Amino acid sequence: MKIALVVPGGVDRSGERRVIPALLALMRRLARMNELHVYALSQEPRPGSWTLEGARVHNVGAGWTRARAVRTIVREHRVAPFQVLQSVWSGGPGTVAVTAARLLRRPCLVHVAGGGRLRWRGRLREALNLRAASKITAASAPVVQSLAALGHRAERVPLGVDLETWPSRAPRRRAGSDPLRLIHVASLNPVKDQSTLLHALAGLARVGVDFRIDIVGEDTLGGRMQTLSDELGIGARVRFHGFLTRGQLRPLVESADVHVVSSRHETGPLVVLEAAVAGVPTVGTRVGHLAEWAPTAALAVDVGDAEGLAAAIRALAFDEERRLRIAEQAWQRARAEDADCTAARFQALYAQVSSGR
Repeated sequence: MKIALVVPGGVDRSGERRVIPALLALMRRLARMNELHVYALSQEPRPGSWTLEGARVHNVGAGWTRARAVRTIVREHRVAPFQVLQSVWSGGPGTVAVTAARLLRRPCLVHVAGGGRLRWRGRLREALNLRAASKITAASAPVVQSLAALGHRAERVPLGVDLETWPSRAPRRRAGSDPLRLIHVASLNPVKDQSTLLHALAGLARVGVDFRIDIVGEDTLGGRMQTLSDELGIGARVRFHGFLTRGQLRPLVESADVHVVSSRHETGPLVVLEAAVAGVPTVGTRVGHLAEWAPTAALAVDVGDAEGLAAAIRALAFDEERRLRIAEQAWQRARAEDADCTAARFQALYAQVSSGR
């Protein structure tokens, strides 16, 4: 089967920086069984192409990107026809995928992976894309339910962890005398809401919880979170690492006792699954996998609730048996829906829509 996969980016030719691990895992598995062409809308400013994970990546480049992307897909289709098209992200990639699919009279899947609904133009574009899709998928039950409320039927297909590159590690008991080790992995930006995270950590410090936290992710806020941590009096407990490669990140995750999410919105996120596979439970806001896993495989609080987040972290800090039970449940769930499962689900859907069912 020949497949066109449209993505915003995350497929850098280095395979390490500016990549989306779940996307690379999916590409590797699909390319084993299919001829896979990946169309990246904004990976690099200049057009280009390269091979990555067995797939052919076509970087569209800046300037009239969507129109050029559609033309590029149509041109490749004339060389040898695509059987199915898919977008990961329902905004710009969705527009390209459904437009090309309509021109080529081919089925199209749209995977909803966040963003696109903050402004009316984005909401309108996403509604049109979803209406034109042959099949809609999303990573977690809350997103499926949100789409249903908008009149769209979607199937839940989590973007699972690649156990070949991020191996499974069973939960381990922590040494009670050591400071609580926390980790937070996300770009520093308003959606990830590190302000709520830092206020929760300040609350922990006020009630005498001894902790250290590693915050990993690109800083898009110009150092404001570092300044806030100092103002809250917790600067000595917080380490901001910036971007780390997967190899650099893994030891930090394994050394953590609890992974913390403070996002205002998530369709997943994959990092919850990665922490679970490494034996680390997650406490965070009620979004994505946290909403569907709580309370047995995660602890979840309301978005923006710093006090509640602090209380949930504290609950696991002083109840090791509960922390281990939650970690075990999360570990089992994440391994059951790994990257192999994701690719198999998508492959089945490709066959389904290609046959007209």
